[in-house]
Amino acid sequence: MQPRIPIPADRPWRVLGLMSGTSADGVDVVAIEVNPAAFETGRPFYRFLGHVALPYAEGLRGRVLEAASNRLDPAGLCILQRCLGDHHAKAARQLCDSLDLKPDLACLHGQTVQHHPADGASLQLADPYVLVEAVGCPVVWDLRRRDLAVGGQGAPLVPLPERWLHGPEPWLALNLGGIANLTLWDGTSTRAWDTGPGMSLLDLAARHWLDLPFDLDGAHATGTVAAPLLSRWLSHPYFQSPPPKSTGREVFGAAWFEAERSRLEPLPLPDRLATLAAFTATTVAVEAIRTKPWPKDLRALVSGGGAQHRRLRAELAERLHLSLEDDLAFPPGAREAVSWALLGAASAMGLPGHLPEVTGASEPRVLGSWVWP
Repeated sequence: MQPRIPIPADRPWRVLGLMSGTSADGVDVVAIEVNPAAFETGRPFYRFLGHVALPYAEGLRGRVLEAASNRLDPAGLCILQRCLGDHHAKAARQLCDSLDLKPDLACLHGQTVQHHPADGASLQLADPYVLVEAVGCPVVWDLRRRDLAVGGQGAPLVPLPERWLHGPEPWLALNLGGIANLTLWDGTSTRAWDTGPGMSLLDLAARHWLDLPFDLDGAHATGTVAAPLLSRWLSHPYFQSPPPKSTGREVFGAAWFEAERSRLEPLPLPDRLATLAAFTATTVAVEAIRTKPWPKDLRALVSGGGAQHRRLRAELAERLHLSLEDDLAFPPGAREAVSWALLGAASAMGLPGHLPEVTGASEPRVLGSWVWP
């Protein structure tokens, strides 16, 4: 198996992964070493080198959320792409300087601002040309649209890297980012999709009612769950649809929050936040039930910002009936960026980076477009 790009094959590759999630709070950059020859055995990850998280300034985050809520005009989108490109490049340069690292390649996710899989479309704003100038190595980006081009959802793409990271024994991985997603490997096949809101609605509530970017550890979500509201929300068509499926802030974001805010505000604030936490937990449980029967002694791992939200974890424990352990293999916020680095290395090897049985794609494809120094 030969690389498609000129990278030495006699040593591990030094790969950057850059991820900006649906929480829209900033950029995570990791550097890892990848053994390209080990893709054949399913264990290409070699070593973790470092991680930098660079938050968005308030103004930049505000423009990202405007773009996700259809409130940014084309000129604004154009300029936002460059601003996000500069931010990603700054984060990558910081990490490379701190490690005295010259990477062999980088894989750039960009910031999702629109995701419409039913129409075969998804938009991640990034600027690979700025990143190439900053780090001086080939950059692969825009991975989701290749999956969409062959009928897939464009998401989730992390299940294959999760298999490379976790190994052959059965496991379930739950990621509680802005949007929650789960992946189940039962030892023979993979099932994975977005379950619905993760922290997106809780973070919007914290900004609106607490004047905070998020409710640290869920400290204010101490009230009683409003069962009628929870029942109303669970009737949303997304939860009636079978996988493959994916979603985003276009569905569970600012528009949803504004539509439901008048129903929440008569409640005491702790009840509002508790009900939103229960909504995330219940939708995770509803979707997880689709993956049953579970293998005996299934290991269940949880990651993402929502893993630190105490009320959400309590609601999950009550509804999911699985013992969830924190995924501590990488620093908080780094795991998806590690997955993206692995996807970049797979693309460099000419290997598919998605699972058609997960995304709904008609055939496997090598993902991403390359930009050269």
